[in-house]
Amino acid sequence: MFHLFHSLAITLNFTNLAEIILKQQTMSINLCIDWGNTNVKAAIFNDEQIADTFTFPAAEAVSGLEAVISSHNAQKAILCSVVEHPFGVEQALSEKIKSFIKLNSNTSLPIMNAYLSPESLGNDRIALATAAYMQNEGKNTLAISLGTCITYNFVQKNKTFRGGAISPGLQMRLKAMHEFTDKLPEVPVQGELLLLGYDTATCMRSGTIFGMAAEIDGMIKEFESQYSDFNAVLTGGDAPYFASKIKSKIFADPDLLMKGLNLILKHNVPIPR
Repeated sequence: MFHLFHSLAITLNFTNLAEIILKQQTMSINLCIDWGNTNVKAAIFNDEQIADTFTFPAAEAVSGLEAVISSHNAQKAILCSVVEHPFGVEQALSEKIKSFIKLNSNTSLPIMNAYLSPESLGNDRIALATAAYMQNEGKNTLAISLGTCITYNFVQKNKTFRGGAISPGLQMRLKAMHEFTDKLPEVPVQGELLLLGYDTATCMRSGTIFGMAAEIDGMIKEFESQYSDFNAVLTGGDAPYFASKIKSKIFADPDLLMKGLNLILKHNVPIPR
């Protein structure tokens, strides 16, 4: 009887080991890169799970990304850039990694793109739309990103990105009031926030932040009134300012862009079976 249980334990151990090896072989270490105006953000994915995140000043990004590739043994990478990144970035990355792609209007996507001018579409918007749909399959989904601009990115439940809307973001609104008038001051986002402002700074901050929240609520209601089975998700660097100020039911996901990039990367460079 002892020999029987001992043999069974060895068999189970080998089975578990084989499962672990198979899992490792079918997993991939992916590097997703969002190259912005000031900073470069990156995330390491173990298959579908974020394992680590990084932020680099643009001037230090290449060396920083090379270090990340080396330390995490990244096998695949995708670059999303909405700016003119420095010459040689793509070559440097492609030399360090096995499979590298740059997201552009010709990149194959796991959703359909019905945008009429795909060459002018921000790559970040299509990545956001991809993640929003894949997380809410079978629903009409609006991904709202609060960054330099507010982008509203709508994917129909038939798996088609249709477009949406773009409006000025938080910093842009405050800066515009200062730059396009003679006397309005430059007001920081941080500071006292009251619905009823009592001086110029608090009035500008009130109009900007509560005005944006009302805009977002209004856009959600407009989409909701026209499309059934509707869902909305909030993301972007300024999302924390507004998550508690929006009255509509909305889910916040700070990693939506990176998740979309990872999905597009996996769609283009699948794991060999």
